[in-house]
Amino acid sequence: MPVHVVKDGAGSNIQVPSQLQRIPIPLLSPTLDSTGKTVKGRVIHKGPLVSIGEDYYVLKTVVQEEDSQQILSSEPSSINVILFGAMAKDYSESVSHGDVLLLAGFTLAKSPTAHKDKLHAYNLQMAGDDASVYVYPSSTLSPRASISKRSSPLRTEDTKAVKVARYSYVSLSDLKPGVVVNVYAVVCFFKQPFRTKGTDYCSTLKITDQSNNKVGCTIFSDKLEEHPKIFKIGDIIRLHRVKSQLFNGAISLLTSHGFSVVTFDGTVGSPVVPRTCSKSFCFGEEDQHTVEALRVWAANESLVPAEPSVPLSSVQPKAYFDLTCQLLAKAPVDSSCMLMKVWDGTKCAYPTLDVFVEPNTLEGSPPLSKYIEDLTVNILVYDNHVEIARQLKPGTYLRIYNLHAVPGASRLPGNDSEQSDQTGHLGFHLHGGTSYGRGLCVLPDDSPDIQDLKRILEKISDSDVNDSSLLDVWNTPPESIERTCDHTMDPVTLAEVKTRGPPQVYHVKAQLMSYLPQKLYQSLKLYCHKCKSIRDVPDDGTVGGMFLEAQKDDGPCDGYWKLELHLPREPPSELPSRTLTLHMSSQLVGSGKAKELIFLKGATLEETCRIASAYSNVVPVMSPQGSMTLLDLSAPFLFRGSRRYYGCKQCSNVKLRESLGEEVEMFDEKSVAEAMGVQLLQYGLLMKLELQDGTGSLEALLWRDSESFFHVSAVDAAADQEAQDRVQDTMDRLCPPGSSMADRPWLDLCLSSYSVEEDGQRRTCYQICHTDARGPNPHTHILPHTHTTPSDT
Repeated sequence: MPVHVVKDGAGSNIQVPSQLQRIPIPLLSPTLDSTGKTVKGRVIHKGPLVSIGEDYYVLKTVVQEEDSQQILSSEPSSINVILFGAMAKDYSESVSHGDVLLLAGFTLAKSPTAHKDKLHAYNLQMAGDDASVYVYPSSTLSPRASISKRSSPLRTEDTKAVKVARYSYVSLSDLKPGVVVNVYAVVCFFKQPFRTKGTDYCSTLKITDQSNNKVGCTIFSDKLEEHPKIFKIGDIIRLHRVKSQLFNGAISLLTSHGFSVVTFDGTVGSPVVPRTCSKSFCFGEEDQHTVEALRVWAANESLVPAEPSVPLSSVQPKAYFDLTCQLLAKAPVDSSCMLMKVWDGTKCAYPTLDVFVEPNTLEGSPPLSKYIEDLTVNILVYDNHVEIARQLKPGTYLRIYNLHAVPGASRLPGNDSEQSDQTGHLGFHLHGGTSYGRGLCVLPDDSPDIQDLKRILEKISDSDVNDSSLLDVWNTPPESIERTCDHTMDPVTLAEVKTRGPPQVYHVKAQLMSYLPQKLYQSLKLYCHKCKSIRDVPDDGTVGGMFLEAQKDDGPCDGYWKLELHLPREPPSELPSRTLTLHMSSQLVGSGKAKELIFLKGATLEETCRIASAYSNVVPVMSPQGSMTLLDLSAPFLFRGSRRYYGCKQCSNVKLRESLGEEVEMFDEKSVAEAMGVQLLQYGLLMKLELQDGTGSLEALLWRDSESFFHVSAVDAAADQEAQDRVQDTMDRLCPPGSSMADRPWLDLCLSSYSVEEDGQRRTCYQICHTDARGPNPHTHILPHTHTTPSDT
């Protein structure tokens, strides 16, 4: 049973898995790996159980963050939860308003209603064997237990009543040599863990507390994960079982048997989230007060820097600085040097060093778009830091400490004649050693220090495609991995493409084996840039039915639409009393723009098309309760000649008023949609092509660049037969009907790979990008080959 009811007391036989790590609702993000994570919240809304098929159900509920400290975050503390299948039915029968839930095995998907309900931008989806709901009925929660749970630590081991162990903590001013103690303190200096000459790693810190004593601390452990996770000066640290000793006349702390360490972000007001690898640690209300008190004291003492790092736009030559950034790609330069390509969304004010590496050594996607390339800098990592850099994955968020901006760099390790002289350019070097805290570390996805950075980079990348919402249409990839092909790249075989991990960009020579859909009108799609949804363009039969249905519940219109014309028509026999009327805004009539925008009520689809041929903008409307409104947005909301335009039902907020259009200077589909509160849907062409080159085959999507591929706009293809014929002619040329593979042309294509999650598993998908069916560049267009195989070229 996927829904488990947990009862207080010894009689309960339901145990919550101890390895689950709790994540506060405000910190949920699409980049979060939900494996082993859980969300805790109280039910504040429970929707009805909805049947959508035989023995298949869906239920929507809303839960609110149970930890009151997390509600201090600016992000919404409540989230929609969607349950599917048997879990939805079990939930309906087992859960009541006010119950506390632990949700595990969830996935995150963009919420289409976030802008309306003001809840979290993503919702939790609970489906499949891995999803579980643990329920603590409100009837069994005492008031004291409820308060305890709201302030409980994020690491959940068992939410039944547990006696929190009490520890005594010593002020740093009271330390005596030779005593094992527990301390809370603020970090005022630190070095990332480094390897010793033995088997251990070593971390060195300097810490302080309200006594203003500063004490050195050395931590040894052979496991990196047992070292403190410190990301900036001002972080709070808790040390258990460390031994005080006298060294060079000063007290210092050293790890002893059984030591443990927990750290916290030091920013006042940020969530109190313990950072530790321990699966069993104690953290109660008193500990939380201690952390908050240290935060306030450190802020008043100016121990916490205003900004933990320096943006690239503010870097000056010769400076040493800390940088928070995202890793785009990396490559080895030689045995003691690694290249990292990073960005932070700002542009360095000085020309920066370009570093040449062999393309096949680069891991990750280089910034091939000119705009992002201008924001990317090359960092050279040396000596002991190379080992850590080798383990980093592109896409990771980093903080690099004591990075050196070196002016006048001209020669590099492994440099050769292909490296042009760049005297005067600014180079970025992470020198060897650990002096001044020099090093680098990975910042977790939920780190408060990178939330603003992530939003900036997402906005710059224009990542306007949500993979999870497009799985039904062959997993459209993110905008950020589409590349411009103004570079030279050697072709690779499809077999090689399939062995390399995403994201990557390739040039391939291949033939078209088949394509879908075979009926090309089915490739036309309607896409919403706001909620990322895609839907089919309805056929005339469906649209005509919507127009007829709208006339059944239609009444007279409000009088403020002052100009109303009744048009002559022949009413169909089934609706003999139907009246066809034109409505115009008196504001537009008074300004001489009466024909720029008209509203048509009571018309069939055929009548609307005829009238649209005589007016610039025709909007079909109805007035079921006397107030004029648009038809259901499944139908077109606007006719412009032969073109029809649709709106998104989820993202539109339709408002028709008599003064509509008076602020519009130029009437086109965008301005009309905006004036009426309609989120305009964009036309697109979506196809799946099966390619082969003799070494293998793969399926690739043609979507984002389909219009340039066919030299046809999708909106024209929806209304113009000539444009439709052009698409068909292109496909017939690439895959002639009835032809064998020997008769089909070889094509030069630019291909991008990307990763999507499907049924809980990651898989690689491909898209044809920046390829022109008639372009002049052989690396970015379709070119018939005279050779019989790619290997002959």
